[in-house]
Amino acid sequence: MLFLEIKEKLLQYFFVTYFCIQMSGKVTNYMHTIEPFYRWRKYYISENDFNSPFFGRKYSQTECSNTIYNYYIHPQWDEFGSETLYLKILFVDYNLAFAVFELMGEWNDTLYNDIMYFKRDVLDFLIKKGINKFILIGENVLNFHSSDDSYYEEWFQDIEPGWIVGLNFRDFIIKEFLNAGIGSYILFNMENEEFNWRIYSPVQVFQKLDSFFNKRLGY
Repeated sequence: MLFLEIKEKLLQYFFVTYFCIQMSGKVTNYMHTIEPFYRWRKYYISENDFNSPFFGRKYSQTECSNTIYNYYIHPQWDEFGSETLYLKILFVDYNLAFAVFELMGEWNDTLYNDIMYFKRDVLDFLIKKGINKFILIGENVLNFHSSDDSYYEEWFQDIEPGWIVGLNFRDFIIKEFLNAGIGSYILFNMENEEFNWRIYSPVQVFQKLDSFFNKRLGY
């Protein structure tokens, strides 16, 4: 128990320090200023979607309430049970059967079993609505700590013949996923393949990724 407490404190320290240095070049907290990508709200708003797990959710425009290691984050991020990982559903198309998520924080399966909450409280909800292609944008994910891969395997099996794409995750985080064997379930765009998704519409992003990764898989 003491070991886990010490490990959690170390993870907290390194996460917050790394995050602040990445964002500002010095140890100053700017987490509350990072908001989800908003230009696609003209296409889709998750709290207005009857099929969304966040339907009807209300957001403050000025008051922060959610935190990562006691540091406040922007109020537009959605919590789903994790203590350190938040998300925003940027777009869902039920005809093309794909969803786009932007993620924020520390993905920690070791201490908090984040993938369990993600799978049970968010992904299963959309899978039941027919979504079988998932785009995960990981630019604001600063750490990943793995456990076993059972939920990832279940997720992958639930959506066959669909796919899961991890987009623009940091190289060292991709390596952590791959070392944990999760690369069998999530396809990542690798080093030197950063994709400027913001300049496209969500359907254009889907079409480009669908074509690219289908080629990679040999379809």
